[in-house]
Amino acid sequence: MKINVLDTTLRDGEQTPGVSLTSSEKLRIASKLDELGVNIIEAGSAITSKGERIAIKTITSEDLNAEICSFTRTIKGDVDAALECDVDSIHLVVPTSNLHIEQKLKKTKEEVLNQAIETAQYAIDHGLKVELSAEDATRTDMDFLIKVFEEGISIGVDRLCACDTVGILTPDKSYDFYSKLSTLDVPLSVHCHNDFGLAVANTLSAIKAGASQFHSTINGIGERAGNASLEEVVVSLDNLYNDYQTDIKINQLYSVSRMVARLTGVYLQPNKAIVGENAFAHESGIHADGIIKNSSTYEPITPETVGHKRKFVLGKHIGSKGLKQRLDDSKFNYTQVQFNEIFNKVKYLGDLGKCVTDVDLQAIADEVLEIEKNDKIKLEELSIVSGNKVIPTASIKLKIEDKDILEASVGVGPVDAAIGAVKKGIADVADIELEEYHVDAITGGTNALIDVILKLRLGDKIISARSTQPDIINASVDAYLSGVNRLLEVDSND
Repeated sequence: MKINVLDTTLRDGEQTPGVSLTSSEKLRIASKLDELGVNIIEAGSAITSKGERIAIKTITSEDLNAEICSFTRTIKGDVDAALECDVDSIHLVVPTSNLHIEQKLKKTKEEVLNQAIETAQYAIDHGLKVELSAEDATRTDMDFLIKVFEEGISIGVDRLCACDTVGILTPDKSYDFYSKLSTLDVPLSVHCHNDFGLAVANTLSAIKAGASQFHSTINGIGERAGNASLEEVVVSLDNLYNDYQTDIKINQLYSVSRMVARLTGVYLQPNKAIVGENAFAHESGIHADGIIKNSSTYEPITPETVGHKRKFVLGKHIGSKGLKQRLDDSKFNYTQVQFNEIFNKVKYLGDLGKCVTDVDLQAIADEVLEIEKNDKIKLEELSIVSGNKVIPTASIKLKIEDKDILEASVGVGPVDAAIGAVKKGIADVADIELEEYHVDAITGGTNALIDVILKLRLGDKIISARSTQPDIINASVDAYLSGVNRLLEVDSND
């Protein structure tokens, strides 16, 4: 059975607290969603603002394959705003629960029903497809809910949607609820929120009950605890169910997830299913050994399926086979005695509670193997000017091979200015992207040691780097340059 996907990252997802996308960012996401194979893109709510209408119209002007939709209330002015943006359809949302009708709208059921049908008819008369959506449907009297939907069907709406607005369904209740609606004569959509962490499970149950379309967002972003995660629903349908197919290109899920995280600023917890950084990461020696022999021992799908990559994490649980794999990937030559020494050092650091990064491993291996470091980029000088009513400014002198590079930069703080100056200095060498930055004070007092941990990306290569010093600026620059040098070395060895 074919299941269609309505993605609402640009509407419900943008309602995540703190998220506000520009027109160009919305277009980039919409274009990627179209490439991904999403059937319907809810591009926003046209009535929201002039800027929102510009963004939606920018998307509709691109002639994407996906149907472009605008959220509307049961107000003709909302429909007019959507028409102004040249969308293909509207997601017409009508509150149907007694709570919403009486407490929010302060109207009667008859008034709400009549307004919904009049607005739907107005949209249909103006050539729009209409998805009639019941807000708070799962707390609505079933007889009234069916009446709303049947009235919509009678005037020609194209799709129905029942929303679990506050995420109160369980998988069993979801199956029962959507089973009662799936016998209606038009396609049924499921729209689940994740307040109890059940949005994906409830969505899958609804599909099993007869829903032929689901609403979701990339990474499950959205109001409160978010929406059903597109990647989790799609990969579950593809791997755990035999009777359902979507048009989603599954091998693009990881790249789309990362782009949405970057543009929205809503980054994922590492253990996020399917697309989290640890989704295919292994530290345990037993697990690493099994994965190396046969990946299916501890992975239900391969990371390549979703465009991800496997990695072995170094820590106290690492086994000899996992460490050997990492050393071999880094092109180290070592004896068994040298390997044992590296292994013991990694275990020792793990027992101290430290996660051994790529840079840490490089330093350990260099020490054991007595390899002379030959960093391509070296810091010669660093000076900072910062203070009250003074824009933080950093000046640096780098030696890149035999060439001296002088650069300066300003920033929101001295660390930002220093990293900015370094980035300018290495711009001609490599386009390095700072993915993550984290700092901890690991001792007490004003002279506390500062532990800076960051992740850098060069193309598809990611390196973790760390530096521990009393000064946060020096530690940040040292960690940044350590990671850059390691990335350049790995890149040159490929």
